[in-house]
Amino acid sequence: MKPIIECVPNFSEGRDLAIIKEITDAISSVEGVKLLDVDPGKATNRTVVTFVGAPDDVVEAAFLGIQKAAELIDMTKHSGAHPRMGATDVCPMIPISGITIDETVAYAKKLGEKVGTELKVPVYLYEAAATSPDRKNLAVIRAGEYEGFGKKIKEKKWKPDFGPAQIGAPGATVIGVRDFLIAYNINLNTTSVRRANSVAFDIREKGRITRKGNPITGEVVKDKDGNPLRTPGKLKGVKAIGWYIEEYGIAQVSMNITDIQKVPLHIAFEESQKSAIKRGMVVSGSELVGMVPLKVLTDAGKYFLHKQKRSSGVAEDELIHIAVKSMGLDDLTPFDPDQKIIEYSLRQKGNKLIDLNLQEFADLTASEAPAPGGGSIAAYVGALGASLGAMVGNLSAGKRGWDHRFKYFSDYAEQGQRIKKELLHLVDEDTNAFNRIMSAFRLPKATAEEKKARSRTIQDATIYATQIPLKTMEVAFESINLAKAMAKNGNPNSITDAAVGALCAKTAVHGAWLNVKINAKDIKDAKVKKDILAQAEAIAKKTDSAVSGILRTVNRVIGE
Repeated sequence: MKPIIECVPNFSEGRDLAIIKEITDAISSVEGVKLLDVDPGKATNRTVVTFVGAPDDVVEAAFLGIQKAAELIDMTKHSGAHPRMGATDVCPMIPISGITIDETVAYAKKLGEKVGTELKVPVYLYEAAATSPDRKNLAVIRAGEYEGFGKKIKEKKWKPDFGPAQIGAPGATVIGVRDFLIAYNINLNTTSVRRANSVAFDIREKGRITRKGNPITGEVVKDKDGNPLRTPGKLKGVKAIGWYIEEYGIAQVSMNITDIQKVPLHIAFEESQKSAIKRGMVVSGSELVGMVPLKVLTDAGKYFLHKQKRSSGVAEDELIHIAVKSMGLDDLTPFDPDQKIIEYSLRQKGNKLIDLNLQEFADLTASEAPAPGGGSIAAYVGALGASLGAMVGNLSAGKRGWDHRFKYFSDYAEQGQRIKKELLHLVDEDTNAFNRIMSAFRLPKATAEEKKARSRTIQDATIYATQIPLKTMEVAFESINLAKAMAKNGNPNSITDAAVGALCAKTAVHGAWLNVKINAKDIKDAKVKKDILAQAEAIAKKTDSAVSGILRTVNRVIGE
């Protein structure tokens, strides 16, 4: 999965739409970045911008936005209801998929250094990127705001992580990394705000004030200093409150989930449902505010399938469908995955081989076009093999009398889905690698410098075009273990399906091996060529041995 980062810079301008547009235009100018939301506030005089993309693209887009804000916003003239210390007040980066929080920290530091060095704007790192414990909390860093920072920044304790220890018209900026925050509403079959609040108090970390006797009217219990004691709620990092939505005629529990690792969306839903039922209500559905990472919904889909003792090794679309229906995410309005899932908003439809139907794919392969060729076909055959392994896993998980083994087969089916997805990606990537070589050969070669640059680009493209089929071999080989397990332990009625899956994997490995060998012959670096060829040969030998063993097992069973 390609790494994706979300960035949510807060700019200290919420009234002048022309300035806001100049900032967002600068962000949008970076190819590969998608602007998801622009939310200006007049009272706060602040605009929250949300965009996503690959890590390096996000760093560049964030820098351009911060640069433009520094040019256009003068903090000496700024006023607003929200605490602030700079033209770009805070710039959190959030890992969405294919990247960890720790890996994202490196990009936050890269951005901070670039801002501090090139723009001469003081930068502080916060949350996961903080360089000391007292800098983790944004409110602590920002205390004193812009007006008090001229003095604060001179203190040794508050020397910026990057940039000068002096404050100018753009102020200072806080850059960091935090987990994804989900804004989520639970729909209740009541119009009572008080009852909705009861559910909110049950689940939110803050809980409710502790009382003697009656939980509503009883005497407040206090500590030795006279402060009210609180009974904490069920969910760490969750903030929640009840309210009434006139548009829909229902009460909701509105919550922010600040740590989706500790409290996944489906757990927030389940705990809300338990509390509601205990209080004589039911959750009639729920509502996502804004967008979420794909994993939030696929994890939910797996959770609810497992509750039914069903295999979660199904297609991604099915997992999303199960999640939406289980949590009633389409209760109030239709649920459009392209509008609600961050990764889906970035994908380009209609220009990939895997977007073609079977007839179109076969016709294109049989045409005069040089691509898709053997490499893409090898990857696709491997994907079909992994799909057969997943199918046997799903059939076995659902077999009558095998409920106690459903998790075993579900895990294998999930493995098959993952391998299938990787190989389908390689179908297009093999063609992209071919096109990369063709583009390199079209580079100019009039001067000696151009010839050198062209030669380097051709070599880089050739190595890449060799590594892609090698990757196909590696991934296709993974599916052989799946086929072996399914042939040995799976539904006996599908044992030949498992064997066909193994044969597909073998074809994928040997087909990709041919591409490795023909592309490697043009690699000039002898060591790189030798290493790639050795890896490929080792995979091919392991494949032949493993598939022969599977076929012996299957033939022995069906021959009895």
